[in-house]
Amino acid sequence: MTKHTGIRYPHENPPEAGQAIEVAPGVLWMRLPLPMALDHVNIFALDEGDSWTVIDTGFDSKRGRAIWGDLLAGPLAGKPVGRVVVTHYHPDHIGLAGWFQTQGAELLTTRTSWLYARMLILDEQTAPLPEQVAFWRGAGMPADLLATRMAERPFNFADVVTPLPLGFTRLQEGQVIAMGGRRWTVRIGNGHAPEHATFWSLDDNLVLGGDQLLPSISANIGVYPTEPDADPLAEWLASCASFAPFAQDNQLILPGHKLPFTGLPLRLRQMAENHHGALDRLRKHLVTPHTAAQCFLPVFKRDITGAAYGLALVEAMAHLNHLLHKGEVCRTMGGDGAWQWSLAKG
Repeated sequence: MTKHTGIRYPHENPPEAGQAIEVAPGVLWMRLPLPMALDHVNIFALDEGDSWTVIDTGFDSKRGRAIWGDLLAGPLAGKPVGRVVVTHYHPDHIGLAGWFQTQGAELLTTRTSWLYARMLILDEQTAPLPEQVAFWRGAGMPADLLATRMAERPFNFADVVTPLPLGFTRLQEGQVIAMGGRRWTVRIGNGHAPEHATFWSLDDNLVLGGDQLLPSISANIGVYPTEPDADPLAEWLASCASFAPFAQDNQLILPGHKLPFTGLPLRLRQMAENHHGALDRLRKHLVTPHTAAQCFLPVFKRDITGAAYGLALVEAMAHLNHLLHKGEVCRTMGGDGAWQWSLAKG
């Protein structure tokens, strides 16, 4: 429990692999492992009587499928998964949705999530595309790291996501759906992923937040070569504001990562303030020109290297693009192909 913030964690410890914790009547909390610093994704199963509705799935991997086998035989009591609800298209959330579909489950997600996932599964590359390299160079990635990246096979969505069979059921803003004996209002967020679905129970205090509502970490807000001039930070801040009227202190938020928590009104304010603080530090930093790769310290309050570098780079770009769209900064292409960002004059 974090006494000074008003954010509380009813469950101090997460479930072990292959195990589940009942966080509300008929609602089980489970975890699947991830091979990265954020080493898990939360999965929730809602009891439908003769079947389960599962929220998100984890990566497609031999280990993931094996853990699901343990879950289905153990906590899920041998009942089939009738529906898979995917909050957003990122691979740790949609990875095994297609696998469940081949076993007869219905897939529910937003249209954008389904289209993105279908597209990315087909977009398999053996080497970084020229547009990706130009994006890295434009962001100021150091030459030695850029050379290493250019020589490596890039991450491919298809590495950890099962192909999705044709057909899904669309989730939309304001829709009311029944899951686990409850009625849930679908509320859509953006910024971390386009058309990210969250679910707010009309019958008790539960909220399924995915990565849109996380307790103690910030969801990555990134700009990518697919849409290099995007402003996802504006969308994230707008989502925080749009959720605020529906947030209550006693709601139990079931997030995509970390621990279930209460205190959502405060957490929404924290999530917005975190980025406003980064923007303030970035404005001071850009009194002199810098590349995106030289902006980690003001954005994150620390330098970032290693495996987290890529996520840091795209998030630094998101903050710079936000200021660019607001007319507060300008950029100039240097002779090395990297954008130099600075405060706009006047």
